[in-house]
Amino acid sequence: MNATQPDGARASASPVLTVRNLRCTIAGQQVVEDVSFDVPATGITAVLGRNGVGKTSTLRGILGLIARRGEVRLAGERIDGLPTHKIVRRGVGYVPEDREVFAKLTVAENLALAERQRQPRRDFVAELFPDLVARRDQQAGTLSGGQQQMVSVARALINDNMLLLVDEPTKGLAPKIVAEVADALQEASKTVPILLVEQNLEVVRRLADDAIVIAGGRVAHVGRARAILDDEDLTRRLLGVHVEHAA
Repeated sequence: MNATQPDGARASASPVLTVRNLRCTIAGQQVVEDVSFDVPATGITAVLGRNGVGKTSTLRGILGLIARRGEVRLAGERIDGLPTHKIVRRGVGYVPEDREVFAKLTVAENLALAERQRQPRRDFVAELFPDLVARRDQQAGTLSGGQQQMVSVARALINDNMLLLVDEPTKGLAPKIVAEVADALQEASKTVPILLVEQNLEVVRRLADDAIVIAGGRVAHVGRARAILDDEDLTRRLLGVHVEHAA
């Protein structure tokens, strides 16, 4: 196992998130064995790994959505003893894997429910997702999968956050929508660090600065995202894929 930390100025700055010896269970079954890593205070950090290794469970454990043990610090302060709603109020936004929009509510109502500050970032969200402005009065359940994903991302971005946890944002989306969601995340990362679970390695290559590879519920490798993706042995051994490199 190689747990070499990312180098450079980003790694030397105080991390926005510190995770130590995180262990998570669902219905008594261990789904995260022992995970430790840091998330830099800027940019996008990807969480990579084969299906079923504990990537989503790691995000859910950080948020307290599943039973967990270990130490989680947000900007130096421990949050592992807090319930989910208090972690969110501390400034952690979450984009779940399955979107989880309120189907019978309109786009505008979905966004309004997510607002937790006096001056929500409505203009920022409208600029990123102009299609949602046109559909503000449409029930979220009648939107396409890609449009629902935009609502899910927009709900997280409508507040000022210290950190965004984003789980499989491009899963099942058409290439055009994948590009639009990636554009939005790239723009958002200019103002808030993002911990991103993503299976689309082209999206990871485009967006991520650093990457954490999980295997068997543990961190197997940490490093610069492009260096990992450019290492054919690593990608084959830890991700189970062969990455075609652009000429």
